[in-house]
Formats: sequence, structure tokens, C-alpha cells
Amino acid sequence: MNVATVGRSAGCLKSVFRQTRYQRSFQRCLSAAAATPAKSIPRNEFSGRQRAEKEKVSKFAVWPEVPSIRATHPDPMPALLEKQIAKLDPTGARTRLFSREHADSAKVGDVLMVSTKAGEPFAGAFIQIRRRGQDTAILLRGQMMKVGVEMWFKIYSPTVTGIDIIWRRPKRARRARLTYMRKPKHDMGSVDQLVFAWKKERYALRSRAKQSGQKKGK
Repeated sequence: MNVATVGRSAGCLKSVFRQTRYQRSFQRCLSAAAATPAKSIPRNEFSGRQRAEKEKVSKFAVWPEVPSIRATHPDPMPALLEKQIAKLDPTGARTRLFSREHADSAKVGDVLMVSTKAGEPFAGAFIQIRRRGQDTAILLRGQMMKVGVEMWFKIYSPTVTGIDIIWRRPKRARRARLTYMRKPKHDMGSVDQLVFAWKKERYALRSRAKQSGQKKGK
């Protein structure tokens, strides 16, 4: 106890005792910090049975993962499909006609005319396309004898001799399948007038080309 604190009045005894307690507790903290810490014994988190099982497992040889067959042998179908399409369409005109990348390709809603080896050419509205590689087919809806007719044509078929765009839709269709054109309200009906106008324009262009060729020859 300090001498300065003893000379105080009896009313301050509580504060004196409190101060002495604080000093003693501070001294204990300093002595505990100065003492050397005891070495902590490492505790094993695994039991004896678990350690034995772990040792057994560590003795097993771990082999590398077997590579997937997809990594070692890629899918041969895309290359085969490209080879077949190149054989059926050597010029690439049919592929370009129905390509998604070209802006001048045929779109759903246009009027197409398909010419085949057997029978007369069929003209109708381009309703739907089914992309299946070399089996890609288009669906045309026309009218025969005032009756709506729909026909599927495979664009790479050897029996199809030509596919011509008769009329282009002025506004792009918002659907991939124009099945609503089967209803009488939206049915285009006969496209014979469009085909006749296209043939007339084509004949006029051919005649002009022949006349210009004859003038150059003279």
C-alpha cells in the first residue's frame, strides 16, 4: 500500500482497497506473461481405428483417370455429313439458298417453285424448313383445283432439279413455322399469278440478253 494513500480520510478506504486490488491483479498478469508457456501436447484428431484404416487406404495405388473416348476419338458424324452434302451439292447453291448466314437466302413466307424430274413443277408458300443435314426438307403450301395442298421436298434429293424464289415476303416473318396460313383467313391461295409474272420477267430478261449478245457479235 502506498504511503500517500494511507494519509487520506477514512471515507476513502474503499477507494484505497479498490486501487490495491487493481495493482495486485496487474502484477499477476505481468508475472503470468513473464513465465515460460508450457508446451502443448498435440492431440490426435483420429482414433486408433481411424488411423489404422487410413494407413490401409494409403497403401493402395491410385491410377490416373482413364481418358474419355470423346477426347481420344471425336464424333465422326459432322465430317461424314459434310462429305455427303458436298457429294449431293457440289456447287453449294442449295446450301447457300437456305443458309442462315446469307441475307439473300430463302426465308419463311416466300413463294418458291420446285422442279422435279417426274411431274410438273410445284409452287407454293414456304411454310417450314426441317434442318436434318443431308435430309433437310422444306414444306410448301399451294393450291390445286381450288384445294389447299402441302408437299415436302428434300433440297438435296437427286430428283429435285431446281428451286427458284418466285416472290419474296416484304416483311420478315416473326415465326419459324407459318402454320397459321392453313386457316382460310391467312391462306395465300393460288400463286399462279405470281409464277406467271416471274416467268414473264425472266423471259424478258433472257430476250434482252440475247439481243445485246447479237449486237455485240455484229
